Parts: sequence; C-alpha cells; structure tokens
Amino acid sequence: MKRIWQGILIASCCLFVITANAQKKGKPFKVIGFYTALHDQAHISFVHEANRWFAAKAKENNFSYDSTNDWSNMNPAFLSKYQVVIFLDTRPDTPAQREAFQQYMENGGAWMGFHFSAFALTPSDFPQNWDWYHNEFLGSGSYGSNTWRPTSAVLRVEHPEHPAMKHLNSTFKASPNEWYRWSNDLKANKDITILLSIDSTSFPLGTGPKQHEIWHSGYYPVVWTNRKYRMIYMNMGHNDIDYEHHTNKDLSLTFGNKEQDQFTLDALLWLGKR
Repeated sequence: MKRIWQGILIASCCLFVITANAQKKGKPFKVIGFYTALHDQAHISFVHEANRWFAAKAKENNFSYDSTNDWSNMNPAFLSKYQVVIFLDTRPDTPAQREAFQQYMENGGAWMGFHFSAFALTPSDFPQNWDWYHNEFLGSGSYGSNTWRPTSAVLRVEHPEHPAMKHLNSTFKASPNEWYRWSNDLKANKDITILLSIDSTSFPLGTGPKQHEIWHSGYYPVVWTNRKYRMIYMNMGHNDIDYEHHTNKDLSLTFGNKEQDQFTLDALLWLGKR
C-alpha cells in the first residue's frame, strides 16, 4: 500500500510539472513576417537578423514563425492562417493588399511593425498615400527627420503596466539605430499609448556630420500601440553599416540586447494573446 501511495504521489508531481510547463508555454500561435529586403543594406541586414531571431524564439516559446517576401500573400485566405503579422521593413502597396490587411486588423488580427514599415514621405518611393495606415492605424503621419549615424539611445518606459514593458527597468540602453521623428503629434492622439520614448539623457543623439541630424532636445516616441487595434510599432530596425569603405559590413546589430530582446518577445507574446 505504501508503494502504491508513493506511486500516486510521484505521478501527481509529474502531472503538476507537465501542467506548469504547459501553462508557461501557453497556447501556440502562428506568426508571419513580411519583408522586401531590397532597398537599403541597413534594412536588409536587419531583416535577415530578425528572421533568424524570431525563428529561434519560436522554438523556445511555443509559437511558429514563417516569413515571406511575396506580398501577394497579403490576402484574406493566407492571413487567416496566422494570429500575428509582422512588417519587417516595408508595407503592402496594392489596393487589394492594403484592403486585406485593414480587414485583418479590423477583424481582430494582431500586428508588429519595425522601423521602415512606418516610413512615408511625399515625394519618394514610399509616398504617404495610405491615410488609414499612416494617420489612423499608426497615427504617426509622414516621416519628419532622422538622426545620423545610427547610435544607441537611452529609452524611457512610459507605461510600465503594459505587458510588453513588464520586464523593463524605467530606462534602458537600446541597440544602435537610426531614430525617426514624425509629422503628427502622437501625444495628442487619444487612441495612441506611447510605451517607450527617448530619454533626455540621450542628448545629443547622433554624430552627424550634418548638424540637423543631431538631436539636442525634444520628445520622440519610439514604441507605441493603438488602443483600437491589437498592434505595436517599434522604431528599431536599422543596423549600422560600413558604407564609407564600401564593404557593407554590419557595424551593429538590433538583436542581442538583453532588455530590448525581452520586450520584443513580451510584445509578441502579448499580441499572440498569451
């Protein structure tokens, strides 16, 4: 009888551990990363780095990760297979692709966007010709300016209660990046919750040589979400590249920063409804 009770106890302990591990992993979900990776070596470098990182994190955290550079997959049938969509560098351009993405988001889909996915400048190869995306969904409007060259910045947590921020200190040092300024005032948008901004201890930010590409003051949102959608945008995603010596070698990476990696993963798990 004693052995029977010992067996029951051991089985119960094993079941508890299995259940706890299953709860830790959470319900599996599927993620699809869209990218172009054609126009700028800094963005191309980030895309390849991100695809490796997300694939590795998928194995560790019980979700699946696929990626594609075929934007014709931006259609309802394809998107219905995935719970989270990521834009790694650009955005859909055809009316049908844009309509499919808007419907996906309005029907409860989730989205994460990096750096150049929010870029819009008229005139340019990426004009501001999609008002729903840039003005309502992102809220940022058009590109305003940027720092140069890519440098680290100290970021400040604006809403520590958000699940994506739960493992961060009040400030942390981000990976080197080209930081963007936007035409719209995100603070004035009632639908936008700014999660990270550039801390004043970062100034001056940038090294030039052009003086207007060095920021000395101001308020600059870096990561935010829109309360009307399940989404999060983060301005990270521009690696430093050796353009000067024409080697196109990576001089910095986006991933590999403990704090930044953690909040990126926490943001993705939140989007996947963990």
